[in-house]
Amino acid sequence: MSTMNTEHVVRTFVEYFEDRGHRRITGSSLLPPPGDPVLFTTSGMHPLTPYLEGRPHPLGRRLVNVQRCLRTTDLEEVGDDTHLTVFEMLGTWSLGDYGSSQSLGWGHDLLVNGFGIDQGLLYATVFGDDEHSGPDTESLRTWEELGVPVELTTEENWWSNGPTGPCGPDSEIFIWTGDTPPRSTPTGDERWVEVWNHVMMRYRRRGDGTLDLLPRPNVDTGLGLERLVAVLQGKGSVFETDLFEPWRGSAPSLWQLEERSLRLVCDHLRSSIVVIGDGVLPSNTGRGYVLRRLIRRVLTTLWRVDPSRTLGDLPEEPVRHTLDHFGQPGHTGSVRDVLLDEERRFTRLLERGRRVLSRPRYSGPLTEDDYSHLHDTHGLPRDLVRGLRGGTPG
Repeated sequence: MSTMNTEHVVRTFVEYFEDRGHRRITGSSLLPPPGDPVLFTTSGMHPLTPYLEGRPHPLGRRLVNVQRCLRTTDLEEVGDDTHLTVFEMLGTWSLGDYGSSQSLGWGHDLLVNGFGIDQGLLYATVFGDDEHSGPDTESLRTWEELGVPVELTTEENWWSNGPTGPCGPDSEIFIWTGDTPPRSTPTGDERWVEVWNHVMMRYRRRGDGTLDLLPRPNVDTGLGLERLVAVLQGKGSVFETDLFEPWRGSAPSLWQLEERSLRLVCDHLRSSIVVIGDGVLPSNTGRGYVLRRLIRRVLTTLWRVDPSRTLGDLPEEPVRHTLDHFGQPGHTGSVRDVLLDEERRFTRLLERGRRVLSRPRYSGPLTEDDYSHLHDTHGLPRDLVRGLRGGTPG
């Protein structure tokens, strides 16, 4: 298997599809366009929604890109081997051009012949059927012809962007990461790691759940860069890849933490830097609140072991590496200023919270009225109050 670095992986992916008629589009920032109700871009397809709905794209019907994404739905999973808050998605799109068989065939070819992954380490999942749609026979037939084992599922292999709108079956490609020969199936063993999802947008779901065929079906694929790099570099987790080398080189000696906490600190700081680099500042609402929550989770983790720790100890190298990797022109000094200012605000909030909670009124169990009063009068969020009373603020 290849041991190429992240930059080489991205270049190989993009050039492979450019050679097959795809035009590279610029990856958007984490911030969706004005008027979009979503706080952050959560998937590679998000910025392309109008074109998936039928608007002609100025660069044609075959596209490829690298898109940074942020998801808060997996925050509690961060610290395991595969989940990150900010991550990158390698994406391809067929806007009414080729179908699932061609997409899956190219995906298989790139993984096996382009990246050198052993065919025997691959497994695919394909949509079986439900009360609204039959099985995805085209994808199933394609995998059988390619000699890749297939598991049929239902909910896990149906993609939709909400209760109504474009939707369709998807086929996910998994790679075996265990230290034994492959066993079981992707739903039966977590050592099968999903890396690439191919969505066949063939339908539009109505409000009553029925499906209409789209006049122009699309194929939308997303390949998780960090997960793929971990596999190609033979690493046990995304945190051991070259993307995290500057963090792994400085954070462990700076802050002695158990492994999962160290991963959370590195992930949340790196993610905070990217969010700041895209122009967001900490606040009590919206995007700023997400950033504030990330930074305060870092501080809570650090202070749980040693209250004297400070983000001022963070060296410049991992900050610069992160900004450079994501193509953000900001100065490391200004990013560090934002982090330190938020640290000072959180310190003052904790001090005020401890003073308020030491009052006799709050010595017993707290009621809903207590939580509301603490928030509205003293600016103390519920999770912070619970943390202060339990010894783990934030």
